[in-house]
Amino acid sequence: MADAVDLITTAWREVRPDVDVAPMEVIARITRLGQVLDRELGDFFRGHGMEFWEFDVLATLRRSGGEEGLSAGALNKAAMRTSGAITNRIDRLAAKDLVVRVPDPVDRRSIRVQLTDKGRALVDELLPLHLANERRLLAALPEHDRIQLRDLLRGLAESLGDTSLT
Repeated sequence: MADAVDLITTAWREVRPDVDVAPMEVIARITRLGQVLDRELGDFFRGHGMEFWEFDVLATLRRSGGEEGLSAGALNKAAMRTSGAITNRIDRLAAKDLVVRVPDPVDRRSIRVQLTDKGRALVDELLPLHLANERRLLAALPEHDRIQLRDLLRGLAESLGDTSLT
């Protein structure tokens, strides 16, 4: 059975047999799967009354923020978003009473973002459901293939410098 990338690379081999399209067989699949997974995760979270980015920010605060929360800058780096985007996201989550901004106790010029009790409860409720959904998305791969894929993707991420949250 062929996937969409097989169709693309076959077409390229026909019109440009002189060009090695082998890298496309990996990169295009990663890119297309990223889009498919974004859609699937978006559908899952919309089914729970929220957007995937909302869960991502709340989960970042839950796993990394502790009781004191995170500075907006640290949250920005962990979420890999621009400062304007993270400010907008914090505003929207605060309007839903899922996070609050509090003055940084060390640097009064800065703020920290903390989960509210409502935000913490929402993350704790959705995390097991989210993980079950991710298991569903990976169900076509036997466990040994998932482990091999995990290790291969980690190696690629490390080689491209994706080794920290800052």
